[in-house]
Amino acid sequence: MAAEPDKFLMPSESDLRFHWVQARMAALDEPEMRRMVTEAWRMAVPKKVYAAYLKTLR
Repeated sequence: MAAEPDKFLMPSESDLRFHWVQARMAALDEPEMRRMVTEAWRMAVPKKVYAAYLKTLR
């Protein structure tokens, strides 16, 4: 966040417990947004679901 304050900012105080970061979507290009969404999704789904997803990329 500190390295790219034009893209990222801290969430509201009530959301800090979730370890979230806010992003200015207009400042992100498609590949960067895709990586961020995929990484957030990966942390929320069971490992076997992510493993199956990785197989589709090969």
